[in-house]
Amino acid sequence: MGSAAIEWIEPGSGDLKSRDAKGKIEAAHRLRIAHVITRLINGGADENTVYSCNWAAQRGHDVFLLHGEAVHPEILAKVDPRVELIGIPDLTRSISPASDLRALLALTRRFRALNADIVHTHTSKAGILGRFAAWAARIPVIIHGVHIVPFVHVGVAERFTYLALEKLAASVTSAFICVSEGIRDLCMSAGVGHPDKYHVVYSGFDLDRFRNASPPADWRELLRLTPEAPRPPVLLMIAAFEPRKRHAEFLEVFNKVAARLPETVLVLAGDGPLRPIAESQVNSLGLQRRVVFTGYRDDPERLIALADLCLLCSIREGLPRVVMQYLAGGKPCVACDLPGLREVLRPGSNSVITPPDDLGAMADATAALLEDRERLACLARGAAATDLSNWDAKQMGKRTEAIYREAFNRHRASKGASTRRPVRNLALPR
Repeated sequence: MGSAAIEWIEPGSGDLKSRDAKGKIEAAHRLRIAHVITRLINGGADENTVYSCNWAAQRGHDVFLLHGEAVHPEILAKVDPRVELIGIPDLTRSISPASDLRALLALTRRFRALNADIVHTHTSKAGILGRFAAWAARIPVIIHGVHIVPFVHVGVAERFTYLALEKLAASVTSAFICVSEGIRDLCMSAGVGHPDKYHVVYSGFDLDRFRNASPPADWRELLRLTPEAPRPPVLLMIAAFEPRKRHAEFLEVFNKVAARLPETVLVLAGDGPLRPIAESQVNSLGLQRRVVFTGYRDDPERLIALADLCLLCSIREGLPRVVMQYLAGGKPCVACDLPGLREVLRPGSNSVITPPDDLGAMADATAALLEDRERLACLARGAAATDLSNWDAKQMGKRTEAIYREAFNRHRASKGASTRRPVRNLALPR
């Protein structure tokens, strides 16, 4: 493969360097990396993308983040100033042949102008358009981040369309980065891409932030309690208000919990297009005193510290970071069974897993746990003891960068070039 074995210096060194086979330190290639995502909202895939961009920028690479029109200011504020944000107005989540064609052409032009070494696409729609555009722009390395599988739990026509497009896009993909083994296995079993191109990199976050959190100072006001009222049992679900998260469906069965434990409060944290519908539903069900909508919060760790039990009732996910955040906060989880969840959730140890098509069973399990405080405390101890080292943010950054390096070297070797990278712009930021 060549004589240079790259060892990346930690952020703060001011220089990006490599070490050759004899141990000699030399300047390394400064990569130009373009990330693509349809939207930048307060979701796990979006935060994962921002962290990946920030990590690479802090390592001294040139990083560009191309995104569609749907953006939230809260997540934009988390983007490192060294990352260049580029809006692609026609890059939308919904399928629109005219807009999609314009987005494809705009992405192709941008990639050529940026002279990118690597294009890293995220989520389904941006993953398909971004990879075809990168191929058309003759980008050396094309990486796709698989945060969710688009062809499961959807209609027949949608499954056929997405599966066909994913198989076609796989032919121009240098490597896949999946957020869980379950997601990887679903893709491989469907015949999407070659197994050798798949990697699993868990979606990292700051573990200590969640392990050391305390409830919000205004928790009484948040739960709408009078000064003398006792603390009620608290359920928490952190999720964007969109169809696959199934807020509406769970609210329909939450009455089963409220009937058995009438003081229980369900806290729904997050925002999204379906929030007004959920709020109207709460009113029609007479649950105004039992359900609290917090909107977007930049302190999810404090909400988790307040909760007794956390919930996930999505019908489609990758391996959502919020589950690991629940566990990092020492709180057990009741979740619908999804591919990948059992990589971290251990029923009877730190969680309860229920059938994905039976939210009534989820409500029953939730009520049973709140009624059995000893069992709940046992699961909480199991949650706090769960090994989450694979979800450490630094591990995610290092593993992603290693995949970039491997794919880039493989490309250069296939072209008959030395894997010792040429020097590019060594005036790195300090």
